[in-house]
Amino acid sequence: MSHLIETMAYTGQTPWHQLGHALPQKQPLEVWAQAAGMQWQILETPVRYLAAEGQDAASSLYGEPMEYPEQKVLYRSDTKAPLSVVSNRYQVVQPRDVLEFYRDLTEVAGYELETAGVLKAGRKFWALARTGKSVAIKGDDQVNGYLLLATSCDGTLATVAMPTTVRVVCNNTLAIALQGGVNAVKVPHSTSFDAQAVKRQLGIAVGQWDSFIYQMRTLAERKVKSHESMNFFLKVLCDTDKSASLVKGKGGLTNERALQKAQMLYDGHGRGASKSAAQGTAWGLLCSITEYVDHERRARSQDNRLDSAWFGLGAAIKQRALEHALQLVA
Repeated sequence: MSHLIETMAYTGQTPWHQLGHALPQKQPLEVWAQAAGMQWQILETPVRYLAAEGQDAASSLYGEPMEYPEQKVLYRSDTKAPLSVVSNRYQVVQPRDVLEFYRDLTEVAGYELETAGVLKAGRKFWALARTGKSVAIKGDDQVNGYLLLATSCDGTLATVAMPTTVRVVCNNTLAIALQGGVNAVKVPHSTSFDAQAVKRQLGIAVGQWDSFIYQMRTLAERKVKSHESMNFFLKVLCDTDKSASLVKGKGGLTNERALQKAQMLYDGHGRGASKSAAQGTAWGLLCSITEYVDHERRARSQDNRLDSAWFGLGAAIKQRALEHALQLVA
């Protein structure tokens, strides 16, 4: 299912991935479940096989039905399509559980769902809600706070609740991360998902908003020289083992296209690159990487780009960029 536009929903402005059904604001979760393609359930059945005496194909048709008790097949209740084969101890989180996580947050705490849906034919699904926190970095460079909850049913992703931010001018996403690492609560599928316990843990992580914004404002005050910007992009995007030889005029880059594109975004061609907070600053360096990952990095499709930007290599690149940017102001 590569056409994930049929299984995403959003409210407000069109998301940067340009996918999904538009909804009016403040819709009940039941409407979200229908519009985002999350109204189905994950069902399970034992792994079965036909045990035949002979090795030819014909004999296998008449083999004795057997079960493999240590694993099970997960499949969709609506299409019956298989999702994965997992351990018998694997604890399933349903698509509806992800939406229900936000019920009290939206009804009592002032959160508002902005996007939800599934990826990889239902193997991953998520919901993203705006927390109501917002700040301008050095003037009018606005950053909004969000809470992302995502999970998988194929073992590729634990159930993750993660504060994240969106830079409004270009819809770039960046996980709230301090020097101690990403402030995310991860629940492995070997244990059951307790939504209220996760929210209690997030009480600490969500409270890191002020510290995160302080760091971003510090980045916006840090002017960057040309050699510093080049070193930053080399460390974030390229093979650092070859960086020294490149500086000396030897060898080449493992990711030259990415380097050139990110540098171009930083040099004034990126969205919001001319804002005072970003122009010639460490904040501008970071924003050029997040824009490159979210909008410019090569991807087979927009849903693959979204998957990478939030959960895969793209997310790792953004985290590396944040770490190197913070080193400039350390």
